[in-house]
Amino acid sequence: MLYGRAQPGEAGKPWLVFVHGFSGTGEEWRPVGEQLAPFPCLYLDLPGHGGSSAVAATSFTQVDAALSRSLISYNILNYWLVGYSLGGRVAMHFACQRPPGLQGLVVEGGHPGLTDDQARQARWQSDTRWAQRFRSQPLLEVFNDWYQQPVFASLSPARRRVLARARSRNDGQALAAMLETTSLAIQPDLRGPLHELAVPFHYLSGEYDRKFRALAAETSAVPHLIVGAGHNTHREQPDAVARCLAQILRLI
Repeated sequence: MLYGRAQPGEAGKPWLVFVHGFSGTGEEWRPVGEQLAPFPCLYLDLPGHGGSSAVAATSFTQVDAALSRSLISYNILNYWLVGYSLGGRVAMHFACQRPPGLQGLVVEGGHPGLTDDQARQARWQSDTRWAQRFRSQPLLEVFNDWYQQPVFASLSPARRRVLARARSRNDGQALAAMLETTSLAIQPDLRGPLHELAVPFHYLSGEYDRKFRALAAETSAVPHLIVGAGHNTHREQPDAVARCLAQILRLI
């Protein structure tokens, strides 16, 4: 079971279950979730992260099972999944299993999957190199380099330093294991199954995040553009993301 922090809401409202990105924790969603009363919220830590650092998973199926057990433990019967980056990929994979009680899916900057073997091989080589660094090098040093990747180009140098320091509190061994378990090289291409979802599917992407704006257009999701943000929209523009989610939830 995954570690989580519950935020109460009104009886009868569906839960909002928030899932964070790689090396983060569910707490990073709280500035958004706290603006979404009266909906009850659950902020989960993925395996290998935060309060779930001792939780191991060796496949997407095992991550799905841990998420399912967590929902049962909180007696969550009706819910929306809201996931960022890695959390978005986990949320999409979980939603494609058609779990009971799922009312809707919101993904922020999540990749629906690679479509050819060459890309998968290149991604696996990249992820295994990063995993080796997480296992063997000081985390602050690794994260200083991690945040130089093109997807984080919109971050200021000061913001990169803040994130690198925060992420260096993690367990490098646990992060490496989760990076390999949930590598994009292993994740199936979810475009087809997502198109067949029977629940609403919305996709948030930042104005400056060209890569994921293009990927959003490849899915069946309703797109939402967050102005003034890059890849991590809920950290860069939490109020705008909260307003967007409130607008989505008004439709239910």
